[in-house]
Amino acid sequence: MDGRRRNPYQLTDETPVYVISIAAQLSGLHPQTLRQYDRLGLVSPDRTAGRGRRYSARDIELLRTVQQLSQDEGINLAGIKRIIELENQVTALQQRVAELSAAVDGAAVAMRQREAQVHASYRRDLVPYQDVQQTSALVVWRPKPKRPTE
Repeated sequence: MDGRRRNPYQLTDETPVYVISIAAQLSGLHPQTLRQYDRLGLVSPDRTAGRGRRYSARDIELLRTVQQLSQDEGINLAGIKRIIELENQVTALQQRVAELSAAVDGAAVAMRQREAQVHASYRRDLVPYQDVQQTSALVVWRPKPKRPTE
């Protein structure tokens, strides 16, 4: 969740609404296959208070992906589980990178603001020092002779 309060009646892709029979129909799989995937930890739907499974639209999409990887690509269920874990890890890392990027951007803005404050606090009556190139010239200072007072 992103910190904002959500309407509890608002449906999202993560909202668990489908019972196992409907989820099986929507995914094109047998309900027993969904139970097996749940036992193996491939697709773990939410549970009701009575322990009934409730699938979300995202769960159904994941069921279709598991089936496609298994049948079309010939990947075994252990391999599919590892693929799903790695994809979840990549998603979590991408979210973390986005958070850290936002933090860096915020720190850069704060640094520029502080830098501007420091520059604004400089005394304006001072002249910036500029390094003079050294030469071999010799400058002799001779005081003017004092005039005799009349």
